[in-house]
Amino acid sequence: MNTENTPCAFTEMGFRPFFLGAAVFAILSMVIWSGVYLFQFNIPLQSITQFEWHAHEMIFGYAFAVISGFLLTSVRTWTKRPTAHGKSLVLLFGLWLSARTLYLFGTSYIEFAAIFDILFTLTLTSLLAYRIIQAKKWGQLAIVAILLLLTSCHIIFYLGVFDIVEHGIHRGLYGALFMVIALILVMGRRVIPFFIEKGVKDSVNLFNSKWLDIPIMALYFSFAISELFFNAPLLTAALALTLFALNTIRLVGWHHRGIWKRSMLWSLYLSFWLISIGFLLFAGSYYMDIPKLIAIHALTVGGIGIITLSMMIRVSLAHTGRDVYQPPKGVIYALSAILLSALIRIALPLIDPSHYELWVGLSQACWIVAFLIFTISYVPILTKPKLNQ
Repeated sequence: MNTENTPCAFTEMGFRPFFLGAAVFAILSMVIWSGVYLFQFNIPLQSITQFEWHAHEMIFGYAFAVISGFLLTSVRTWTKRPTAHGKSLVLLFGLWLSARTLYLFGTSYIEFAAIFDILFTLTLTSLLAYRIIQAKKWGQLAIVAILLLLTSCHIIFYLGVFDIVEHGIHRGLYGALFMVIALILVMGRRVIPFFIEKGVKDSVNLFNSKWLDIPIMALYFSFAISELFFNAPLLTAALALTLFALNTIRLVGWHHRGIWKRSMLWSLYLSFWLISIGFLLFAGSYYMDIPKLIAIHALTVGGIGIITLSMMIRVSLAHTGRDVYQPPKGVIYALSAILLSALIRIALPLIDPSHYELWVGLSQACWIVAFLIFTISYVPILTKPKLNQ
């Protein structure tokens, strides 16, 4: 079989180290969190709580790694210009990895972790912005704006850690969560209906409308601002309920029966449904006294978890010369496991809250299984040279 002549395939494009790093970290960090949550394993923490440690590492550790790999690869495709590769990619990945390693020691070295984290986010954002501006792809600057907001949230988080900004930890973490969801809404609007149209066997033109997209994003940022800065639960709930209704209309327009025959399609589609259900649960936290933590996990495990794993699976195949609709056999089990993780974490605590810890533990186990299957299946794909087709 022919391969491209490359000095080191693993550092050829950004998705390779960042996707593999994200997957391994998803396993390791969840194993540690299971130990903390279920078995009282001790992590030395002073400036932040255990829950804040978990939230930070899931957002800025796992999710940001997947986003980085995806955008480094996508911007290279859009602009026809190389992003980080070779030594520059090793350096960028090293900044992310250094911060994650230091966080394994809790907050013992948080000052150094902060330096590596902020350097990483600033370097990534600057690199992508430079390539987009250089190629005059002005329509992609919205992505740079969201990355800048994510970086700002990270800085606010650390200013809170060091007691410089009041409520900085809370606003930094929740602001970052909302920015990650914003990025998913922007990118998903572009790629998911496109993937469905290309992936189903029938000729189909799915419903999409800017008159729907613009209100969704306007309402979404209003919802995020209300949740972060104003003690107005009725307003936040009303915005969340409206977001659920508008996203439901969009998802109905994206549906085609052919998606259920391809795991690469139903996983992306269901991830958007779980984000939409997250909005409904946010509204329910006001109208029906549903715990807000359930709504948050609908956005994180259900939305971020499923869509990031799905995109890692697809992007890795597409950019290594493989058929995106013929993934390794383990893929359907990985996607099923993470979907099960989300459903257990969201639904079972609502049905039977008396066994809350059991449901959390089962959800954590399914998450670990999902990423373990992905890692085993994709190490050869991510480390070996691209196939010539």
